[in-house]
Amino acid sequence: MTPISICAIVKNEEKHIENFLSSIKKHMKNYPYELVIVDTGSTDKTVEIAGHYTNKIFHFEWINDFSAARNYALQCASCNWVLMLDCDEYIIDVKTECFQQMMEQYPKGIGLISLQNHCWTNGRDRILTSEGYRFFPRKFYHYEGIIHEQLCALDAQSHELVNLPLTVEHFGYIGTKEELRAKAQRNNALLFQQLKDHPDDPYLYFQIGQSYDLIDDAENACYYYGKGLEYDVDPNLEYVYQMVLSYGYTLLALKRYKEALAFENIYGAFQATAEFACLMGRIYMENGLYVKAMTEFLKATTFETAETEGANTYTPLYNMGYINELLGNKEDAVRLYESCGNFEPALQHLKNIRMS
Repeated sequence: MTPISICAIVKNEEKHIENFLSSIKKHMKNYPYELVIVDTGSTDKTVEIAGHYTNKIFHFEWINDFSAARNYALQCASCNWVLMLDCDEYIIDVKTECFQQMMEQYPKGIGLISLQNHCWTNGRDRILTSEGYRFFPRKFYHYEGIIHEQLCALDAQSHELVNLPLTVEHFGYIGTKEELRAKAQRNNALLFQQLKDHPDDPYLYFQIGQSYDLIDDAENACYYYGKGLEYDVDPNLEYVYQMVLSYGYTLLALKRYKEALAFENIYGAFQATAEFACLMGRIYMENGLYVKAMTEFLKATTFETAETEGANTYTPLYNMGYINELLGNKEDAVRLYESCGNFEPALQHLKNIRMS
């Protein structure tokens, strides 16, 4: 088997690094690999803990540029093929034979891994599933962008994208208010710096909106999502889809319900997901258009899969129950709430109905 390099850049990650490294040791034990850690200025026990797992620890002076740090990690790797991970990502499942298979079949390809992103939403941990471009031959690629860096081919050509049977849990969106605020401030400082050089890049507006969303600043998040969507964006791009959803929910958070009805104008471009059906259902519900809302929530339950946990199950069922409760149809409301399983808001409504 051809060895691979598993690379990570770190700074003050003692909260995560033990779980991160032990997950690699556990799930990669049947495949040869080297572990490359690039520290960018830790002042806690990050480096000490990493030393229990690898002697390939390198130091890079932080220059406010994530791509520079990642590209340095690529230089430190001794294997041609690299798996790039972050310390707040823990491997939970992998079929290690996929690495050798991909190297042989797609010598210039990029391996996509599945990310289960834990997000604190409405007082509970929900999981949003996404993909990460993480496994690749380092001599053909490098990173660009000082933050939310992108993997780019050195020959500027498109190469095969291959879904790998590798799943990690990502905890970067979970933390104390202070931790999340510090992260958002750090990210936005770099994003605004980048925006000066690229003022017409909608992706930057999206990421700035995401930073404000992280700290529940709906006003600023909404403004920057709206700015990003003023451009002629491609609705087929994943970040554009996420920006549309995020913009819609910030409008709802700000109670700008009538304004949100304009999403009817883009319905055709985004209708094929449970998440968008749930969003439209909420928009209609907040505008008192209950029949249309019920139609959208019911549609959401017809999707076999969803990127966001519950978007095709308990979320639309709960909202249908809520509408029925509002309309006085308590029997139907109870039935729908009961179908939500252990979803806490549904359980609370069941309790209130039964006590009334």
